[in-house]
Amino acid sequence: MAHEEPAGRVVVREARREDARLLLELFRELAEYEHLEHEMRATEELIEQWMFGERPAAHALIAQRGPEVAGYALFFRTFSTFLTIPGVWLEDLFVRPDHRRAGIGRALLAAVAARVQDGGRLEWAALDWNELALGFYRGLGAQTMREWITHRLVGAPLASLAAAAVGRSGGESS
Repeated sequence: MAHEEPAGRVVVREARREDARLLLELFRELAEYEHLEHEMRATEELIEQWMFGERPAAHALIAQRGPEVAGYALFFRTFSTFLTIPGVWLEDLFVRPDHRRAGIGRALLAAVAARVQDGGRLEWAALDWNELALGFYRGLGAQTMREWITHRLVGAPLASLAAAAVGRSGGESS
């Protein structure tokens, strides 16, 4: 018989390959919450390939509150040129609505923070309209980096820029 956690106890664990379907479900819930369903391209196969394959590009933690999955955090390693040490970029921190204000977000964020090494840094972005998240981050003492503006290349513009690369097989590029 499987051991079940008490109803209110929060447990954070590493996501495993068999969680690919669950992660996909959670990713969809986040996309809906952020009104970004139109950008959702994730599949179980891509999750398995890029998160649980030979060279994972990202890692996830899953929070459970009792027997229920309450949320997740997805993150990957970064590197700071100025600090000259590795850090962590938190790509997603999502808590299902029924589990908010129960310490799930803090537990997930603490578990990610524990993966930052040698005085590095933990960074993330939040949507400017998400006051619930922004207030939570301010309460943790997070610094808002207003002078930095995120940029993104996706699809055709990315392909066009990549096509202009010189020496694509490891040589110099401009």
